[in-house]
Amino acid sequence: MPSRIFPFANGYFYHVYNRGNEKRLIFSSRRDYQRFIKTLNYYQHSGPKPKFSNFSQFQTFRPDPSKKIVDIVSYCLMPNHFHLLLRQSVDGGITEFVGKISNSYTKYYNAKYNRIGHLLQGEFKSVLIEKDEQLIHLSRYIHLNPRVSLLVKDLESYEWSSYKEYLGEVDGFCAKQEILGFFKNPQDYRQYILDQVDYGERLEQIKHQVLEEI
Repeated sequence: MPSRIFPFANGYFYHVYNRGNEKRLIFSSRRDYQRFIKTLNYYQHSGPKPKFSNFSQFQTFRPDPSKKIVDIVSYCLMPNHFHLLLRQSVDGGITEFVGKISNSYTKYYNAKYNRIGHLLQGEFKSVLIEKDEQLIHLSRYIHLNPRVSLLVKDLESYEWSSYKEYLGEVDGFCAKQEILGFFKNPQDYRQYILDQVDYGERLEQIKHQVLEEI
């Protein structure tokens, strides 16, 4: 993976995303989604830990929080792409983290589906988040993806994002207080998300109309 002109800075938040090569699906079954989420959890930590092949042991293992190379603030997996909201903890943390999850998942997917070559579309993309307003809005954008893309009508029925973790409905590994700290409680955050559903759907419709006309 080529080095970036502007390296990631420790303590800053970034929107990191990538899609399937040639817009192909990268998640074809429940097991694929589950595998990628386990990969996220595993590779955010450095230092001694059980091998990934023994992930059941890792689930009972308590890694040293000071050994995190990134904080995963929120995420959403879509059929042909993924979104991550990350904060870098150590020098080179984001590049190392995304490289490891991409390589690990590609090897798994290629072996499972008897394919070779790249699964993801080149180098991952990233955007620096500079203001609190951007940070909060990005978390909403990430969690709204399944709804505005018409994958589900009820966001809380979507299993492959951190949204239900934010609402306290499931356990997880996200540094969700970075976002929830701006709200009185998880239900206020839920309302913040749902207030923009109609607007997000209209934007998605406009985007598709424009792309069809090009």
